[in-house]
Amino acid sequence: MSWQCGAAQPILMDEELVQKAVDEQTPRDQGGRIARAEGIHLNEVLTIRLDFKHILKIDNLWDFTSLTRLYLNNNFIERVEGLDHLANLTWLNLSFNRIERIEGLESLRKLELLNLSNNRISVIENMDELDNLSHFFISNNLLEQLDNVLSLRKFKKLFDLNLSGNPLSKEDGYSYFIAAFFPNLTCLDFRLLSEEKKKEASIKHYLAVEKMRQEELQKQQADDAEQSRKAELQLHTDAFVEFLNGSNLFKSMFKDDPEAETLRCVTGVAHLLQTFEQQMGELCEQLFEIGLAEHKRREAEVNSFLSGHTKLVTDYQKKASQVLAEFEQQHQERMVEFRQLSDPDKLQVKIGHCNDAINQLSDSLMSLELKLNSQLEDIIKELDINISDMVGSFTETVQGIFAQFRDLEDTYHQNVRDIALATLEKVASDSVGEDMSGDVRWLFTDKNMVMDALATGHDNHLLKISDRETQCVTRVEAWKVSLVKGIQDKELKRNHKCIADTLKYMDHLREQLDEFQWPDL
Repeated sequence: MSWQCGAAQPILMDEELVQKAVDEQTPRDQGGRIARAEGIHLNEVLTIRLDFKHILKIDNLWDFTSLTRLYLNNNFIERVEGLDHLANLTWLNLSFNRIERIEGLESLRKLELLNLSNNRISVIENMDELDNLSHFFISNNLLEQLDNVLSLRKFKKLFDLNLSGNPLSKEDGYSYFIAAFFPNLTCLDFRLLSEEKKKEASIKHYLAVEKMRQEELQKQQADDAEQSRKAELQLHTDAFVEFLNGSNLFKSMFKDDPEAETLRCVTGVAHLLQTFEQQMGELCEQLFEIGLAEHKRREAEVNSFLSGHTKLVTDYQKKASQVLAEFEQQHQERMVEFRQLSDPDKLQVKIGHCNDAINQLSDSLMSLELKLNSQLEDIIKELDINISDMVGSFTETVQGIFAQFRDLEDTYHQNVRDIALATLEKVASDSVGEDMSGDVRWLFTDKNMVMDALATGHDNHLLKISDRETQCVTRVEAWKVSLVKGIQDKELKRNHKCIADTLKYMDHLREQLDEFQWPDL
């Protein structure tokens, strides 16, 4: 069943092995020679064949961020790992290895074809992230449970499935079971599924399929609701007002107040608490709505910047492409002329003119880049100013509303203190009603205990308010700093890359001219 019966020894998948595989698949034509001379960028490689290499462990693939196809079949691989950076992978062949467990595929969200045939896998698992999977081959493994295959129903794009050679494929009615529960399949075990067979299968397993559909529908509705809740919470978090659209702040203030429930039983305190909670709730809702509106304004400002940034860069690229196209047309004509010249003096003159043209091209491209850089600096500075104004305005609003929270707490504290003092006098004179609970009566036998409890609760309430205010203000300021710095860093990286690419291209052009230089006699 496997090719691995020879005496070959497993080897490490080191950088040398990977680089050699890249070199071997690079074309031998002029383009390939130029690529080798300039250095092959691993992050631009789209396909790599590492089959039949006796590889034991997947490694050293972190630079292949653009890779779309990876062949690792016919090796000695025992574990699926080392694929975390291959987010663009659409095709993965791991057939004819020694894999016992499906794992390590979480980052491969674009994967369309997965071949795990001829391994030692007994369970289909850990594939939830592969939403784009359309071809799944897992023949000649150790799968025994047909029900385990049903986990693949979540892949709505799956139309080609191969389970042949597994113990489950030998069960009676196997193909009808698969055809019934996977109505979108067109191929099973490399054979077309006829409409007639699909219809028969659907009738045979109708009740079981319908029951599963209902269960999946309920689960999908629950998942959608959870996703909606998470998305809403993320929006509130991005606006820095999460959990402020209700009584959460108020409840957090009293959560760790040990005497709050006892004091609530004192006549008049419950009404004060209810009024306090209502007033806090109204202010929280006001802050919450302002936060969402300000977030929308900031988002619109950032989107406007990104749109302007894209336009400037696109215009620059268009102009640079035009300059390059005009130069390259003339340059090719000059190259043809150079090859036809036999007079060394005329050739040297022409080479000098070509060098001047190269220098002029360099100046033109650098001038365009300098202009773009200046324009981008201007719009980044404008973004910084506008966002800073928005953040400053939002911060002032937050501080103003939190000052009102503190005022409400001070008022509540003073009113409860007045009620507490009056209650202390009643308890001392034994003039309280019989409806007063024993816990309240016991608490109010000691004035210092009551006053300490009130003061501690007051301090804790103010601390909760201040902590939430600080959290909101510091986070929005940190967001602003991170946003602007991230944009500046990205622009600096783009600028350096553009200049480096231009200089590299100029060097390449001058090296071309060196081929026409006559050696000194």
